[in-house]
Amino acid sequence: MSPSLGHNRIAGLHGLYAITDAGLQKPGQLVARVRQAIEGGAVLVQYRDKSKDTALREQQARALVELCNTHGARLIINDDVTLAAAVGAHGVHLGRDDTTITAARATLGDTAIVGISCYNQWSRAQQAAGAGADYIAFGRFFSSRTKPGAVEADPALLQQARRELDIPVAAIGGITADNGGALIDAGADLLAVVHDVFAADDICAAARRYQTLFTRKAGHEQVGRTF
Repeated sequence: MSPSLGHNRIAGLHGLYAITDAGLQKPGQLVARVRQAIEGGAVLVQYRDKSKDTALREQQARALVELCNTHGARLIINDDVTLAAAVGAHGVHLGRDDTTITAARATLGDTAIVGISCYNQWSRAQQAAGAGADYIAFGRFFSSRTKPGAVEADPALLQQARRELDIPVAAIGGITADNGGALIDAGADLLAVVHDVFAADDICAAARRYQTLFTRKAGHEQVGRTF
């Protein structure tokens, strides 16, 4: 794999990473609500649906790929490499019980984004980066309604990743527009958010609040790294 391919995959991985939750809307509302998040500034969208309705999941994922392609965002599928390949998603996000980075890349190709959950484990982050992950995710950092039992991560992990790893770093878990700025300052390139975006009355406005966190008021100076 050429270095330019890796750079192209991670280009633009900086900003709001909006993660869907099937429990926050009716199936017919999903695409419209994701569109609002993208219009508010989301650069990545993760389709996360743990249901067993394979046909519905494929239908929704295809619609989201088309939406993201139209609006300049990228769609990541949670856990399911087969679904990501079937719908032409831009990548996949893998947890500890999922397939390997190598296997995902073999299925999805060299242009696909592969992200890895690292929880609160620095060693897992090092291994993921060494194996070719395009981004890593630490968390939870705050109390999470999506995963209330998730382990707590120290923001120092973000600082360490910023110093030692040359790939984007996502923060996840209980993040709001009120507490997310501290995580950006600690080193997060992406803020992965579920409820504070998709449970909002105005999803576009909620997403826009995150965009302002990444763009400082004084001269609109860009915060953090750009890939």
